[in-house]
Amino acid sequence: MAYLLLIVEPVGQRAARGVEEGQRLYERMLGFTGELKDAGVLMTSSSLSTAATRLRREAGAPFVTDGPFTEAKEMIGGFFLIDVPSHADAVQWAVRCPASSWATVEVRETGPCFT
Repeated sequence: MAYLLLIVEPVGQRAARGVEEGQRLYERMLGFTGELKDAGVLMTSSSLSTAATRLRREAGAPFVTDGPFTEAKEMIGGFFLIDVPSHADAVQWAVRCPASSWATVEVRETGPCFT
């Protein structure tokens, strides 16, 4: 079963870090990525920037808003898509994720959107 580990962090947290601390934390995340690869559970992963665009329809027409969004208090900083046997296994990987020291790691099961 595929699970998404979402890294949810406060807006502005990255900018408040110094370069040295940011590099240290990035190295920890690369180590975690290596653990997922070595265990054979990593499907893909990526860090995300703070730039974003939102789209919704108003009266059938697309309405596009470019970010950053000032009302946002947190952002999705990145994700890991993993393939593990159970939700409990996904949670155990989330517990091991270094980002849980400075952000929230949200575990979501993937699946068809019609159920």
